[in-house]
Order: sequence, then structure tokens, then C-alpha cells
Amino acid sequence: MTTSSFPPLAIPAATLKELRVRDDAGNPPRPYRDDEGGAPLRCCLRSSTAGERIALISYAPLRRWAARTDADPGAYDEQGPIFVHADDCGGPADENLGRYPWARPGALRVLRRYDSRGHIAGGRMLALPDDAQAAFVDALAAAFADPETAQVHVRAVEYGCYQFRVDRP
Repeated sequence: MTTSSFPPLAIPAATLKELRVRDDAGNPPRPYRDDEGGAPLRCCLRSSTAGERIALISYAPLRRWAARTDADPGAYDEQGPIFVHADDCGGPADENLGRYPWARPGALRVLRRYDSRGHIAGGRMLALPDDAQAAFVDALAAAFADPETAQVHVRAVEYGCYQFRVDRP
């Protein structure tokens, strides 16, 4: 299996258009110039570079997925902060498609499995080894081996930040 078996999903363009007006907490974004760079951008699955205009907004990935699928995540519906470009960026660049972002060796990630109702179906912590891309493929293959798993959310352990989603292939 390869990364193309379990592609990481950026936030869809239509969703980003809405979030750039009002985020999932009901707040308008507050764009700013990123003087340092390095913010993990969920719109294009790469880190920001110094000088880019970005915004820190609230995002509820399960809520938005549930609205499209008639799922009911109930108490599992959560929202949290994410970074996005302040303006449309066109999504992930071709060279980033199919690669897991922010996959540096030594980083700790949590892979949370959700079923078709949007309820947590399990999870695991993953310490990324030198071959982080292969480790993600193996962990996602194990997650989707459970037929109840509809999607997996990958989060950073340090802050609990949502990084990306992978849907059942």
C-alpha cells in the first residue's frame, strides 16, 4: 500500500469559502501577516512561509461531514483552532498530493477512528519514525481494517490540533 491508498484530505474549497466569512464558532476570521512562517495550513496541507496572510479559525470537521451524510456525532462533535490562508490558495500543490503533511520523525500523532454515525470507534498514538510516510500508511491500513471505520482524523499530540482527515478508500 502507498499514500495514494489513504490520501490525506485538505478542507474542501467550498467549506473554506464559508469559513473565511464566518468560522464554525460563529466568528469572522481575523487575517494577519505571518512574520515567522511555519503555521500548519489545513487548506493546502503545508506550512506557511514568512509573509503570507493567514487566519486562525475554528473548525468542526465532524459537524460538516455529518451535515453531508446525515450522521449524528452527538457529543463527539468538536471544534478547534486551525490555520488557513486568509484568501483562496488553490488547495494542495501537486507535489504535496498524496504525502502526509507535518510528518517529521519523532512527532507524535493520534489517529482517531470514526464510524458512519460520527462516533469515535477507536484510536491510537503514533510516534513517527524515520520513514514517517510508511508509518502513516501502516497505521491507516490497520485503522481501516476495522469495517466500522468510516474516516480517520489525524491530530497532533502536543496541542490536540486537527491536522487532516482520511476517508475509507
